[in-house]
Amino acid sequence: MRIGIYGGTFDPPHIGHIEAFKSFLNSFDFDKAFVIPVYLPPHKNVHSASTVDDRLNMTRIAFENMGENVFVSDVEIKRQGKSYTADTIAYFKNEGYDDIYFLCGTDMILTLDMWYKPDYIFENATIVYVRRESDLVNTQRIDIKVKEYEKRFGARIIPLSTEVIEVSSTEIRQRAASGDYSYLTEGIKRYIIEGRLYS
Repeated sequence: MRIGIYGGTFDPPHIGHIEAFKSFLNSFDFDKAFVIPVYLPPHKNVHSASTVDDRLNMTRIAFENMGENVFVSDVEIKRQGKSYTADTIAYFKNEGYDDIYFLCGTDMILTLDMWYKPDYIFENATIVYVRRESDLVNTQRIDIKVKEYEKRFGARIIPLSTEVIEVSSTEIRQRAASGDYSYLTEGIKRYIIEGRLYS
């Protein structure tokens, strides 16, 4: 069974996340696709006015109506501790899913070899990456890294063609603090305002 998994802090989930995921769904014939908010990202510090429950709720608002085969999973939140991709892939393997596609962004594709158990990740999942920016320098860096992963790990890596939306969650939190809710859906905007997040 082929599944797609898309993990992230989603603090908050924004149009860039949503469009990347839509392209992911449209590019592969998934039996199921899972969006997974992390409990604690191992690669960055989280200092936010939102709670884990807020991030889970916002992720559900952003993604749950994308189709009957799309699910928001709280597997990493329930596991607690640092959220390692290798552990999440292992969880789905143990659930019987044998064809796993993992969606990540530019920052992730450039550092995957430094993640926890990168050999396990590459062995057990096809990596799909989407660009967050359009500069030539990063294109060259990504090309070098992809070739390195293919040679070193026998990695299966697929670029995802989609319109680049150059925005980060950090920028969106800063915008929201001043009352600017650009790049957010109405549902997420309403949740942030009602919960007085990021202000």
